[in-house]
Amino acid sequence: MNSRYAITAEGLTKQFGDFTAVDAISFEVNKGEIFGFLGANGAGKTTAMRMLCGLSMPSSGKAMVAGFDVYKENEQIKRNIGYMSQKFSLYDDLTVRENMRFYGGIYGKSNAFIKEKTAFILDHLHLQEEADTLVRSLPLGWKQKLAFSVAVFHEPEIVFLDEPTGGVDPVTRREFWNMIYEAAERGTTIFVTTHYMDEAEYCNRVSIMVDGRIEAMDSPAALKQQYGAASMDEVFLQLARKAKRVDS
Repeated sequence: MNSRYAITAEGLTKQFGDFTAVDAISFEVNKGEIFGFLGANGAGKTTAMRMLCGLSMPSSGKAMVAGFDVYKENEQIKRNIGYMSQKFSLYDDLTVRENMRFYGGIYGKSNAFIKEKTAFILDHLHLQEEADTLVRSLPLGWKQKLAFSVAVFHEPEIVFLDEPTGGVDPVTRREFWNMIYEAAERGTTIFVTTHYMDEAEYCNRVSIMVDGRIEAMDSPAALKQQYGAASMDEVFLQLARKAKRVDS
């Protein structure tokens, strides 16, 4: 990909009948950036993310992800991104080691690559003794960190994280964000949705969606200054009050 951008969107729109879930959004995400994609339930952020991941065809507009067109090259997009959902994207009935082997195989990685990367992750997460433990037996925080490691196992250019830290304690959330920083430092672009406004502070830039449109986009510091707010919570509340709809 020659562009400086990992993701570009221009007038990206998704309609379901008469309902416009995503309304002509335009933005760019720089390579290696941690980009927060925020919005209340019903704002349209999950629908937008599905289009960018190649899982849903746009109704109109343009978008490029990792150098691939969302209309014509969605299969290539899927092969060049990582994805972690709210449900952690792991198989509970497989062991820790089997989950990594499975995902490495899906992305066509060699046995040597899978073996080396598995050993690295087990060591990095201090999970050597749990390598052959079923994932369902792991504490939630460990599952979460393992799921992120699996999402970037194949070394994608971009990883999409959909509400990745729901339901865990603040200490574990901070540890998880340390992993995000490490991935960004290696050059991976992070596209993350979150309900936790303190996490928005960790992003290089954030966009805030209201009723299918991007109402604000800048660094957290610039947004707080623009809206005369002491925190991203205050910025978000000011914008969310404009919302007219409750469903997406």
